Amino acid sequence: MAPPLLLIAAGGTGGHMFPAQALAEAMVAKGWRVKLATDARGARYAGGFPKAVTIETVASATFARGGAAAKLLVPFRIAGGMARALVGMLRDRPQVVVGFGGYPSIPALAAAVMLKIPRMIHEQNGVLGRVNRVFASRVQAIACGTWPTDLPEGVEGHHTGNPVRAAVLDRAGAPYIPPGDYPMSVVVIGGSQGARILSEVVPEALARLPDPLRGNLRLAHQARPEDMDRVTAAYAGAGLRAEVKPFFDDIPRRLSEAQLVISRSGASSVADISVIGRPAILVPFAAAANDHQTANARGLVAAGGAILIPESRLDPATLSGHVAAILGNPGAAIRMAHAALAHGVPDATDRLVQMVERLTAEARETT
Repeated sequence: MAPPLLLIAAGGTGGHMFPAQALAEAMVAKGWRVKLATDARGARYAGGFPKAVTIETVASATFARGGAAAKLLVPFRIAGGMARALVGMLRDRPQVVVGFGGYPSIPALAAAVMLKIPRMIHEQNGVLGRVNRVFASRVQAIACGTWPTDLPEGVEGHHTGNPVRAAVLDRAGAPYIPPGDYPMSVVVIGGSQGARILSEVVPEALARLPDPLRGNLRLAHQARPEDMDRVTAAYAGAGLRAEVKPFFDDIPRRLSEAQLVISRSGASSVADISVIGRPAILVPFAAAANDHQTANARGLVAAGGAILIPESRLDPATLSGHVAAILGNPGAAIRMAHAALAHGVPDATDRLVQMVERLTAEARETT
């Protein structure tokens, strides 16, 4: 008899894909077969999935991008993806389908509804995304990465936390070296797509720091490709040592070695920072749907592990003041690191695995 099959459906951003990867790693380790259904964008983030995972590129689309002609084709592309998903599930029926949000998860979840396959969704943010909101009343369980999560009336959620990748768990609770009169690492990340406002403000903010503090800094700054030359030049002009790249594939190591993280508050970023336990300055993306990045940041800020600066209040002087207050006060930095670690949910993947196994057991009882 073939091992049970888990079908994971996830959209094309790191925020959707990294938690999906964590679940895939855990289920493969338990002997399950795992398939990942994603789009071409998501496939770019699938390189870290276990080799045993079968990756299927599905046809899907979003109304959020493209011109009028492209928007007219969206329903047909989604319908084509659903037809393919139906055929695939009839050939190789999954025991459970788990959606992690994003338009590429629509075909698999819709097919699972039609075939009455046990299904659940995981929402990373403090506010349900568009696709997860559509399916919230059509699944047997909802796992919430951020708590509390804004859910539709009559829908119950279960707090699991946001699963983090094995590379992050390997660094969970890594000893924190407080700031001092020696080289200090500051990591600047803006989510999987970078953040232009951080590229505009952070170099000037750090250039304003007192000379002794500024001279000890070692920067790792994730910037969009089109911003790299400008950001690199800004750091060089300020006499700051900085490594600027569009994407770092070793973020867990860099976070574990950092004295401070300056970041957007995407759900995965907040989870990584919390599980490893590092002081952070969070700048929520102001245009995020339903301001979900502010919701993501609230718990870590309330716990004392991070400082929140809204985009509307982010300027070099404000940011420089907060950086100086953290890096110039080792005791405060240590307290923030401990608070962040206490807020983390390192067993989020285990909680999600338990929900998958519970759905499987309940389905067997009813057949």
